[in-house]
Amino acid sequence: MLNLICYLVTFAACVIGTVCGMGGGIIIKPVLDAAGVMSVAAGTFLSGCTVIAMSCWNVGKTAIKKESELDLRITPLLAVGAALGGIGGKQLFSLAAAQLAYPDKAGGVQACLLLAATLATLIYTVRKERVQSRQISSHGAAVFIGLMLGLLGAFLGIGGGPFNVAVLCYFFSMPTKKATQNSLLIVLLSQISSTIQTILTTGAPELDAAMLIGMMVSAVAAGEAGRRIHRRLNERQSTLCLEGAMLLIMGISVYNMFRFFG
Repeated sequence: MLNLICYLVTFAACVIGTVCGMGGGIIIKPVLDAAGVMSVAAGTFLSGCTVIAMSCWNVGKTAIKKESELDLRITPLLAVGAALGGIGGKQLFSLAAAQLAYPDKAGGVQACLLLAATLATLIYTVRKERVQSRQISSHGAAVFIGLMLGLLGAFLGIGGGPFNVAVLCYFFSMPTKKATQNSLLIVLLSQISSTIQTILTTGAPELDAAMLIGMMVSAVAAGEAGRRIHRRLNERQSTLCLEGAMLLIMGISVYNMFRFFG
């Protein structure tokens, strides 16, 4: 029964994540924390593997069908930064967990940071039409921005989030749909690097193999469904989906803060 629930949560989260360009981990991870069915470390690893499967499918399928809207001047630089940030973010999380009396309380730290980042992103998204975006062309700045996004996504154990799309829209003047594709690539690379970092240092946590494989399969199926939905949305509809997803994430984060620290 638990496996079935995890599969359904994964499918729904990855459909939303693909449509909004933030990966499904940003919903899967907090939901697993809220349910309390496994340790924070196990939930983080499961979420990470699931995000890799979904993002890899979406990025690969988009490239094969030649529907990519990636910016070849900026995207490779963001990708390099994201991969480095994924490694750094995982190390920061391990250090934070080691400082707490109970390692699972690190989930509360993640919830607080996720709430703050998502709230800031929601405020920007709502006011975006009144904010003058920038057009950064510096290679160093692009790598740094990718690094920060990868760092935050890996620390939170979600791969990426709505803040990816907002940052890309603001600093590179990308429309929402183009930022969504670039965000998914950042999610993929940051999560691959952070997952490899976990396996090489502390090792993978003890997991039910059937649950892991089933969640990854659900993520791929959801990625395909979400990709088809995303293609049919206009710019305004993409933004509305993103705003709705952020409200959901904030609600779950508030619940997890009380759960871990209450």
